[in-house]
Amino acid sequence: MHRGEQHLVWVKSTYTDSGSCVEWARPEGAVLVRDSKRPQGARIPVQPAAWSALVDWVKE
Repeated sequence: MHRGEQHLVWVKSTYTDSGSCVEWARPEGAVLVRDSKRPQGARIPVQPAAWSALVDWVKE
């Protein structure tokens, strides 16, 4: 568990209509990604710059 994770705000895409997607949270200096169907499961840490690049790519 990431330090302070109990206070994180998890975000889900507004484009999701099935409820099956990823969620992300932004603790200081990091991005955590998890499966929305398994919120107690694994969290994948991603560098903020890599997350931003992924989001920009998806928007294109």
